[in-house]
Amino acid sequence: MTVRCQQLEGRPAVSSPTLTVSARWLGAYRCDVSSGYFTIPVDEPERYGGTNQGPQPTELLLAALSSCFTLAVAPAAGKRGIEMSHLGVEVTGTYDGPSFSALEIRVDVGCDDAVKDRLLEAAARVCYVSNTIRNTPEMSVRAV
Repeated sequence: MTVRCQQLEGRPAVSSPTLTVSARWLGAYRCDVSSGYFTIPVDEPERYGGTNQGPQPTELLLAALSSCFTLAVAPAAGKRGIEMSHLGVEVTGTYDGPSFSALEIRVDVGCDDAVKDRLLEAAARVCYVSNTIRNTPEMSVRAV
């Protein structure tokens, strides 16, 4: 299978250097996160005082990393004419207090072993989420 990327119909191309996502608290440990087109429920498990009606924020962080890397590998393969029979990305985070001390990305890609490393290096160069985590951006918190 050769993968080709096309802009999703009805969704604008990236033209702004910023992206904003907002969260609205729903009580206890629940909120809805919106990004314009989509809303994602976020919650904590019952054992932590939540109602388990959505993924935890840390799960969303790992989901963002695994999905972004998946969507970086696929077009990198297509651009290089690399055929893939399958592609799966799994990310594991190691908790260390209120943060992760390590993140491991495991990629199961069905392609020629001779090109796997080159393909993953190409994907790592363009994956926004892994690059953001690796390069630790400035972050500010302010009341509005």
